[in-house]
Parts: sequence; C-alpha cells; structure tokens
Amino acid sequence: MNSANESRSQGGLPEAVWRPLSGLLAVCLTVLAIAWALALPRTLGIAFYPQQFMSAILALALPIAFLMLPARRDAERTVVPWYDCIAAVLSFAALAYVTWNYSAIVNLIFAGPPQAYVPGVIIILLLLEAVRRAAGWALVIIIAVFLFYGLFGDLFPGRLAGRPQDWERLAGYMALDSNGILGLPLSIAATVVVTFILFGNLLAATGGSKFFTDAALLGMGRFRGGSMKIAVVASALFGSISGSAVANVVATGIVTIPMIKRDGYPAHKAGAIEAVASTGGQMMPPVMGAAAFLMAEFLQMSYAQVVIAAIVPSLLYYAALFIQADLDAARLGISRVDKSEIPERKIVRGGGHFILGFAVLIYGLFALNWQPERAALVACLVVIATALAFGYQSKRPSLRQLWETIPLTGKNVVEIILISAAAGIVIGILNVTGLSFNLTYALVQLGGGNKLVLLLLSAVICIVLGMGLPTLGVYVLLAALVAPALIEVGINPIAAHLFILYLGMMSMITPPIAIAAFAAAGIARASAMATGFASMKFGWAAFVIPFLFVYSPTLIMVGEPVDIAVAIVTATLGVWLISAALAGFFMTKLAPVMRIAFAMFGLLALIPAGTFAGAEYTDIVGVIGGVVLMIADWRRSRSLTPQAVS
Repeated sequence: MNSANESRSQGGLPEAVWRPLSGLLAVCLTVLAIAWALALPRTLGIAFYPQQFMSAILALALPIAFLMLPARRDAERTVVPWYDCIAAVLSFAALAYVTWNYSAIVNLIFAGPPQAYVPGVIIILLLLEAVRRAAGWALVIIIAVFLFYGLFGDLFPGRLAGRPQDWERLAGYMALDSNGILGLPLSIAATVVVTFILFGNLLAATGGSKFFTDAALLGMGRFRGGSMKIAVVASALFGSISGSAVANVVATGIVTIPMIKRDGYPAHKAGAIEAVASTGGQMMPPVMGAAAFLMAEFLQMSYAQVVIAAIVPSLLYYAALFIQADLDAARLGISRVDKSEIPERKIVRGGGHFILGFAVLIYGLFALNWQPERAALVACLVVIATALAFGYQSKRPSLRQLWETIPLTGKNVVEIILISAAAGIVIGILNVTGLSFNLTYALVQLGGGNKLVLLLLSAVICIVLGMGLPTLGVYVLLAALVAPALIEVGINPIAAHLFILYLGMMSMITPPIAIAAFAAAGIARASAMATGFASMKFGWAAFVIPFLFVYSPTLIMVGEPVDIAVAIVTATLGVWLISAALAGFFMTKLAPVMRIAFAMFGLLALIPAGTFAGAEYTDIVGVIGGVVLMIADWRRSRSLTPQAVS
C-alpha cells in the first residue's frame, strides 16, 4: 500500500487544508524574519530576547516541515496523516510555550525543572525527525552521536572523556540556551538566509534569473565550448545566493546540461561541469551560500574581511574549471552554441536594470557597512521597483507573482532553518561537555605537531563529515570540530575557516556520497559514480588551493600588495598549466610526457612564495618552464593542419 493510500485509510488532513495552512505559516515565517531584520520590535518599544524570536521562527518552521515533508522522502504527499498532524501541533505548542515563557524559564535550565526539560525533549526529538525528512540520515546520526556523548561522555577513553550531563539538564540546555538550538547558526538562518532567499526568489519572479542566463548565453555562447562556459558563469551567479549546491544544480542544470550534451559532450562530463560550477557558487563572494556571514560571526570580524579573503581562491577555482572546459572543447572539436539559442543583444540589454539590485547589495554591504539582512532587503526593494518600471522581454511581474515570493521564501528556507537549529546541538554539546577543548587537543596530538599531517587529516575529516550535508550544515559542523585544532597550531584563523569550508564543500562532488554530482548525473542521465569522479577532476583546484593559502596567506589577501599581486599572477599561470595537463590539450593535443611537464611546472608556479624556505625559486622555475612549454606548443600548433591539432 503506498503512502497516499495509507494516509487516506488512517485519516488525516486533506490537501485542501494542509497546503493553505503551510502557506500561511510560511508567510508568517518570512514576515517575522523581515520584521526582526528591520528591528521593528525595538522601534515599537517591544522587548524580546533574540532567543524568543528564534524559537518563534522554529515554531513556524517545524510544523511546515511535518505538513509538507512525508516520512518517506520518495513518497508523494496528498493527505497529511494523523501522526504528522500531532507532530506539527506538538512542535508548535512546545516552541510557542518557550517563546512566551522564555524569560521565566531560561534561568532554570541547570535546575532541571519539568517546565524546561519537557518542552526540551519534545523539541529535540521532533527537530531530529524533521531534519531526517529534510536532509536525510547523515546529520541525524552525527547529532545522535553527540547527544550520546553528552549523556555518557565519561565512558570515552583518555583525552576524549567528557563531563556527562543529566538528561533533564541536557534537554533544557539544548532547547533554551543561546549556545544550543537557539544559537548563532539559527540566528543567521532566520535573518540573513531568509532575506537572501527572498532576494533570489524575487529575481526569479521578476525575470532576473532569466536575464542572467540570457546574459551568460550572449556572453559565452559565441565561443568554442560556449554551452560549458554558460554553465560555469550561470551557476557561479546563482550558486552564491541559493544556499544549496544541489538546489543550484537543479535550477540551472535543467537548462545547461541538455545544452552541453547537444554540443556532443559526454553526459557524465556535462553533469560534472554543472556540479562543480554549482558547488563553487557556495564559495563565491559576495554571499557564499550564507557561510560568509556565519564565518564573520565566528571569527568576530567584518563581513567585508571575509569576502576579500575569499575572492582570489574562488576566482582560481572558477579559472581552473573555465580553462578545462575551454581546452576540452578544443580537444573534442566542440564549437559555439547554435545562433538560434543566443538571445539578441538588444533584448538582454533591456534587463540591465537587474544589475542595480546586486550593485545596491554590494554597496550597502561594503561601502555603508549595513547588516547583511538590511542590505538584502533594500536590494529586494530595488529589484521590485525596477522590474515594475521596466520589466524584461516586454513582461512585468504582477502583484500576485511578487506576493507569491513571500510564502515561497518561507517554504524554501525551512530546510536551512532545521539544519541550523540541529547544528546548534553540536555546538551546545561541545560547550557543555568540554569536548571542544578535548577534540582540539586530540587532533593536534594525532597530527604529531606537524602542520601538514594535521591539514591532511583535517581534509579527510572535512570531506567525510560533509558528505550528504548542505552548505550551512557542513560549515557549522566543521567550524566547531576541526577549525579550532588548525588555529591551535598557529594557522591564520580566517585561513583555517576557509580551509574547512573548501574541503567540506568538496564532499558535494566526491564519491561515494557526492550529492551535487549525483543530482547532476540524474539530469544528465549519466552514471552517478562516473559523474562524481569527473567532478573531482574538474574541481581539482579546491583540493589543492586551501593548502596553499594556509601556508602562504598572500592568496587570501594577507601581506604586502606586491607579494599578493605576484602570488595571484603565478597561481593563475599554475592553474592554467595544470588544467591543460588534465585536459590533455593546450594549443595541440599533449603527449603524455608534455602533460607531465605541464603539471609539474604548473604545480611549481602555483606554490606561492613564503610557503616554505626557497619557495620563491620554485615560482621562478615554474613560470619560466611553463612559459617555455606554452610557447613550444603554440609554435607546434602553427606547423600543423587544423585536423592534426586536435
């Protein structure tokens, strides 16, 4: 018996009731987040704890999850079964109770009274079930392990032994304390992420998304391998504000992957290019899938500092992908996109006003030092105003279309809110048990005090722990577990956090659980594992560059301007050489010996001065050797016929 029939036989809430109800809750969630971002309670003279706001947001998000997400992720929902109705009501009641009575019960956490631990147990259990439905078992299992540690930490050996907690106190602490569920990750998700997802939804509703896709088509479609370059550019643009690599794959991949395949590119490589481009969007300033805002809070530095540090590594990542796509196209003889698919310049120019929204967003963040949520809301107003005034392709959004972005935003943000709340449990356990210090000590000891060994160990941990998790969950988990150990051995804090973000995001394209690559494989109708391994090849830069900026922070804009400029130039040349080696093509098809030589000199050029004693000489050797190889292959191409070149 399928889920729908089972639900009908047991009774439940029909679609005509639960769908409008979930929409109403989603509207309330979005409006509440906007009101808090605009500081309306303070303006109206209403005093709230931030934790009351977050518990109210969670009181709306959990019922939405139980109304919309079936217990089996592959099932279709037509009727909400009775047990999900109970879960929705219980979660709302428990969190509404916390919201209303927070000031009275927050100081009773460690006394362990029923008014603290009863709602705490309900919230934790229902939150874990909602996370399972939204994101799968991976994060739930990790959190369950941490909860077990919180209760029985004294059973663990050696330095990993922790302070065990009574279940009553632990439940109250997790549900009520600012270091638990109602902590920093949920705060960022409930304000910054909501407003940026609203911004993205408004772009989609007003034609902005189509404009940027058309602009990518116009700009890249006229060159060889244009379809692949379109995928890279479009995914970089959308990925930064989507908050999810998988969502980005689905949103842009349905257009770009079939286009790449039509040009004669193998299906698994078409999916891989889209997966790598979409994953990179999560590391691309200015938004970085909301991770940048959390990073700024964790490091107690300005958002602008985080973005500036991330610019060069992200550009090198996309340069590697772009160059490989171009050289692969040349090797395979893939030409430009068919002219019939390229929009007219005049039509695309008519959507230029959408750029103003991004300009206002960036100006507000960097020049005016606005809070991210405020900058995003002002950018939303600019998008609405310009779309209503100018439209795109002779179409203007209706008021209904604009309104529909409000409930859509509330529904889209539920998964991120749930994951952020669940990540707060990990942070809470680390704090209350002392595991944070113990884990840092254990990792440093395991690395034997050797920075490279610790980095390699941390890279493996980042990729393994990140498997199956969305961006924000990956970053929060690794920032709590791995980053402190890296900082402890003297690594620049922002370099440590960017290191874990990059390696954690690589779990999206690294088999066996490469969720972004597998999503792209589904669209491309290609082998999932073949797409995953091809993704690793296209995304090679993200496995290498983090090690380089840890040893030489010039790549994250730390150092003298001349040193930074030299590091950027030599790293770009190194990326080009290694990408050519991987593609097996530069100006002509490269023989195995030439590929090895390109890779070797590329690696030498890629290593920044200051990485180790004498590294400046490896730069010189790499640059000279690389340039000689490039000139030699260029001269060879001039002596060959076009057919012999490829």
